Amino acid sequence: MMKGLMLKKIEEIWARMTRSVDKGFHVDPSMFDDPVAMQTDWTPAKFGGTHFRTHKLVESNPDRLEFRATIRAKLYYILFLGVEIAVVVVIVFFGRFIEAFAPFWGPIIPIGAGVACTIVGACMYYFGTAPIVFDRRRGFFWNTRKNPDHVFDKGTLKHFAKLEKVYALQIISEYVSRGRGNHSYTSYELNLVLEDGKRITVIDHGNKDRLRKDADTLAAFLDKPVWKLGVPEGGIYRLGEDVDAVLADIQAGDDYTYPDLP
Repeated sequence: MMKGLMLKKIEEIWARMTRSVDKGFHVDPSMFDDPVAMQTDWTPAKFGGTHFRTHKLVESNPDRLEFRATIRAKLYYILFLGVEIAVVVVIVFFGRFIEAFAPFWGPIIPIGAGVACTIVGACMYYFGTAPIVFDRRRGFFWNTRKNPDHVFDKGTLKHFAKLEKVYALQIISEYVSRGRGNHSYTSYELNLVLEDGKRITVIDHGNKDRLRKDADTLAAFLDKPVWKLGVPEGGIYRLGEDVDAVLADIQAGDDYTYPDLP
């Protein structure tokens, strides 16, 4: 219960730090000619993401694929924690001056800040490096440190699904801006689409090429289609483009390159 509340708070903080910007793309899911695609949401399921590759796909055995945190992602989490600790040291130093004016609140401020920063940094590493597993032998997908075999009511697991319920894979992009300046990037989101149209986010990072290749590998492993954006079968085009002409080219078998995602 406490972990869930803590994770939710961290996600809220991250959402305030980042914001998604509409880049003028329109998604037409009817191009998939699939009723599930029509009832599936085509906006980002998880806001934020990163500008670099956070996970790599690894084959543990012929019946098991795992997304594991990259070394860069781990270093990022550790660096974040280190910076926060440095900030705490500074707060403690200046806390001596605060204590001179407020003897009671002086020690509470640095201690509280130290605990909060340590918790945030530790949670980023803990959840960011959690295993993301697709196991055909068990028939499960999970993104949690809890072994689903040890959970009586698997419906209580947030990031869990039976592989037989997976209908398709979805790739969508999100343009993220962190305020003014050049602090902007595009993050690419890989989601599982279930039979009822609900989605579960698998990974979300900024390396488009690697994410697409990993999605293709995963799709072959699961024997499921990939709904991609930025390619003809993705149903995406810039507003103002002659969509009828685009569809005519596709139906005629002519090559057409959709505008790439930003």
